[in-house]
Amino acid sequence: MTYQYWNEKIETMPRDDLEKLQLARLKDTVGFALRTPFYQKRLGEAGVKSPDDIRSLADLARIPFTTKHDLRDGFPYGFLAVPREEVVRLHASSGTTGAPTTIYFNAGDIDRWTAYVARCIYGTGCTKSDVFQNMITYGLFTGGLGFHAGGERVGMLVIPSGAGNTTRQFRLMQDFGTTVLHATPSFLLHVESRMREEGVARESLRLKRAFAGAEPYSEDTRRRIEELLHIDVYNSYGLSEMNGPGVAFECQEKKGLHLWEDGYLAEIIDPESCESAAEGQSGELVLTCLCREATPILRYRTRDLTAFYTGPCACGRTHRRIRRITGRSDDMLIINGVNVFPSQIEEVIMAMREVGNNYLIEIEKDGVLDRLSVKIEVTPESFSDDTRPLNALKEKIRRTLQASITINPRVELHESGSLPVSEGKAVRVRDKRPKDV
Repeated sequence: MTYQYWNEKIETMPRDDLEKLQLARLKDTVGFALRTPFYQKRLGEAGVKSPDDIRSLADLARIPFTTKHDLRDGFPYGFLAVPREEVVRLHASSGTTGAPTTIYFNAGDIDRWTAYVARCIYGTGCTKSDVFQNMITYGLFTGGLGFHAGGERVGMLVIPSGAGNTTRQFRLMQDFGTTVLHATPSFLLHVESRMREEGVARESLRLKRAFAGAEPYSEDTRRRIEELLHIDVYNSYGLSEMNGPGVAFECQEKKGLHLWEDGYLAEIIDPESCESAAEGQSGELVLTCLCREATPILRYRTRDLTAFYTGPCACGRTHRRIRRITGRSDDMLIINGVNVFPSQIEEVIMAMREVGNNYLIEIEKDGVLDRLSVKIEVTPESFSDDTRPLNALKEKIRRTLQASITINPRVELHESGSLPVSEGKAVRVRDKRPKDV
């Protein structure tokens, strides 16, 4: 396989040189952080009063963690490290409760962020001959403008179609010969369902690749999208606190996401003890942004669960790879005392051919106990007036789920297209239990 590098010198840099670069950039970032009210106090209490107090990467452990709660407490300007007049853009988290987490960018920050996204896109084999349809939400959400700018930096024709309106999306694909898509995995599955409903022939489209992110999804979901749409799907990882997309991305090998260590310093910790996880062990990803001046963030607890791959990648890149995000430590459901992650349920569902592209998890109280219900769409071919095959499928799903999560769920089968579809991040879980329980 022939690999494409956006910046081959950086992407294949020997580890010793990469760590020297990280240390220099960490010291610069600490210098900017010390200009902010929050870090002046937090770092001062930890005995870090100047960048020179950071002498090696091991000194990262002297720096306290930063949390989403800290960012909300610092709203609106507690984390701003440059004069307000130098700020050219802000983005905010998509959270629905409490104060938003707001990130500011100066012109240099935007330029560096764009280069990281371009590195991701180019590394999948895209070139300036591609037509890129960005089917993600624009605005305060980082995914839209982040990928848009990265696509333009690569030189692709970028169509800022935004999320939703699948009929218009198909028309744009056909009129302009779209070859690359960006969307949430749930919306890509929805697109395929609507293709069948609207009679859009796959042969009328020139699609080759898609970038999927913004919500955790399983390998079975990726394979399903690839098989249904006949495209290569690449896993994308980013978060607004670390600029947005462009933190980590799959190369053409599609065996883990390269985390760009010249821009982001990564740790994996046990989310309970906060101690470093053993090499290759799953835990919570902690990130320090090394490529932003306006809003420096040190040792941010992402709550995202992953692990480092331990071996090298065949593509020759030296930046470590993380495994796909399996969920969030704060997304864990406790059902009758059992810990369950929504990703465990998705893995079971999406491995079954009879199952459609949408599902919903609901938890309610049934007396003093919790009741788990999994509502699942089935393919049009599986849905019929004969209830025997449907009952057999329902029992198969129930048994397989029980074996995976040790809980006996209620399984409901629904006709294709009958469950609600979100144009942004999919809402897969509805916890209807009283909040004080």
